[in-house]
Amino acid sequence: MTSLSPGSVAVILPAAGSGRRFGEEENKLFALLGGRPLWTHAAEILSRRCEVGRILLAVSSCDRDRFEHQVRELTHPERFQIVIGGEQRSDTVAAALAEIASSNPGASRPEIGWVAIHDAARPLVRDSDLDSVFARAAETEAAILATPVTGTLKRTGLDGDSGTTFDRRGMWVALTPQVFQLDLIRQAYQRHRGRAATDDAEMVERMGHPVALVPGAADNLKITYPEDLLVAEALLSERLKRASQ
Repeated sequence: MTSLSPGSVAVILPAAGSGRRFGEEENKLFALLGGRPLWTHAAEILSRRCEVGRILLAVSSCDRDRFEHQVRELTHPERFQIVIGGEQRSDTVAAALAEIASSNPGASRPEIGWVAIHDAARPLVRDSDLDSVFARAAETEAAILATPVTGTLKRTGLDGDSGTTFDRRGMWVALTPQVFQLDLIRQAYQRHRGRAATDDAEMVERMGHPVALVPGAADNLKITYPEDLLVAEALLSERLKRASQ
């Protein structure tokens, strides 16, 4: 199996959002999960990966001090770098990509050839899924975790009440991380020019480069609403219970 070399991946954790949909004034990433800030769960998992050389935590300026304090509590704080993000998620990722481009590898820093973009609000990503998406990216230059749609798909009509059913066969829900060869994702962002995109993979697809879908676990959920946090608490508790047996 093809694999990415140690230290060759820079992880971008976009963390400059707000808590509007979560129903809080502060950044939802500061909510506690298992007694720890939500964002630190994925951060710890990714920082233990041998492929990961750097982790760029892209935050809003008003949250910087708080994130810096929490980074110091992590197992490998030296692997993290704080970057100031932008108004939109794409602006935040672009800021992190610019930081990668401006940083030359030193004697103790391997050259970065890959970028993995992961939602900081997805705390339960599995190592086995990271194995799979990193390996597929090494083969294709662009790969994302995704899970098949299992429910019935409906689209509302013009009246907003009636609905039309869509065939779910072949439909997938995109997850993260989304992993790209560095020059490829740079070029995609250079061509982006502010056009709306639902995720980073769409920007790569616009250039005509295929993006491989790698089946990932459905419990790699994104915390968007307070009830999502309750589900994550239950999943985390069960995962810790199994690990202790």
